[in-house]
Parts: sequence; C-alpha cells; structure tokens
Amino acid sequence: MGILKDAVSLLLPARCSVCGRLADASDRLKTELPGELELCFDCLSRMIPEDKDKRWLLCLSNPYIGDPIPSMPLYMPFKYEGFFKDAIASVKFKKDMDLAVFLGRVLGKLAQEDNITGDIIVPIPLSHERQTERGFNQASVIAHELSKALRIPVMDEILVRTRDTLRQSELKMDDSRASNIKDAFALSPEWDMKGNRILIVDDVVTTGHTLHEAGEVLHYAGAQSVAGIVLCGNRYVKNDEPF
Repeated sequence: MGILKDAVSLLLPARCSVCGRLADASDRLKTELPGELELCFDCLSRMIPEDKDKRWLLCLSNPYIGDPIPSMPLYMPFKYEGFFKDAIASVKFKKDMDLAVFLGRVLGKLAQEDNITGDIIVPIPLSHERQTERGFNQASVIAHELSKALRIPVMDEILVRTRDTLRQSELKMDDSRASNIKDAFALSPEWDMKGNRILIVDDVVTTGHTLHEAGEVLHYAGAQSVAGIVLCGNRYVKNDEPF
C-alpha cells in the first residue's frame, strides 16, 4: 500500500495545504514538513516574523485597574494575517493536524532563538464539544512542539474548561469577550503550581482575555509567573508598554 501511495504521489502534483497551489517537492525537502503536509514556495516565503523588539507585548490589549497580574507578558512573533490567517483557518476548519505540528515547530524555533524559559508549558484547553468535533486541540499540538524546542515539559491536564463558551472570534466588543471567558477555566485539584514559571500557549490572540483568564487561575494557584505564548495575533506594541 505504501509503494502504491508513493507512486500516486509521483504522478499527481502535490497541492499546497494552505492556498491550494502546486507545491514543489523540493520545498518539502528543504522544510522537512510533517506527515502529508505540503506547502508551496509562496506560502513559505510569507512566513515573516515580527522584529525581535516587537514580539513582546502586554497580554491584555486594554489593561484595567485592579488586575491581579497587570504585567502579564505576551510573546507573539507573527501577525495574524496573510499566510498565518489562512493557515489557522485550515487547522481549525479543515482539521489539518500536520499543519498545526508545523506551526508549532515554527513557534518553537523562534522561541528557542529568543531564549524563552519557564518550568511548565500549559496549553489553553478546548471545550469537550469542539475537541470532539475537530479531533485535536491545536493549542496542545503547538504546545507539544514548543516543548520539544525549549525542553520544557507540557502538561495538558493542569487547566480544565468549566463550561462551554462562544467563539471569541464571534464577539466584537472587548467587554463581551471578557465576560464570555470569565471563570471558564479551573485548576485540576491534583496539581500544585507554587513557585513555577508557567508558559500558557494558544494559537491566536486578539484582546488577550483568554490567556489572561487562564493566567489568573494559575496566579491564584501560586505560580511564580505566568506568560502567554502564541503563534500570531492582530496586536501591536503600544508606546506605553514596558518592552
């Protein structure tokens, strides 16, 4: 069966998993793509990271008085546009797990180059309904690739969803996003976070409320520090942010 599959792949041109254009086999060899993932040269060339001094932001786009973790940082090396916007859509709606693995490796490489450190990596959990529908949690897939690059253990069981929420992308107002995700996470009772530096991982960030809500849970559980790590987002460094 494997020989037949290889023969068919030689006869039929490979299509890019993101844009659908013809993908050159030489590009696959250069990038060591996982599984059956194919990416064309055009998509690969659109993967341009932010300058190093623009990769760190405050987690919340609109900080508020009384925030228990007002200086929670966010690492975001790519903008949520072009290739990455299309790629995230393919991961979520075409259920492309190989693409999620690749994106995790890209994030891991940059995070390693930027000397990101911590004690535990915690992915944002999906609701049971969405994980069943998709078959995997893209944040967890990305987190496991980040874990390999940074040599920091990833723990999927630390955070649990306490209730289903609407998709944050469907909500336009900042207050609506905050209330939608409020109290949506809890710490599994068997875990002790005291003194640990936690890296909370998700695929995309907009307002930062999801990461911040998870960060609060871990902060109140005794974590020494919490930081958000995402692949991409539509955020910009503000002049008053201390980075």
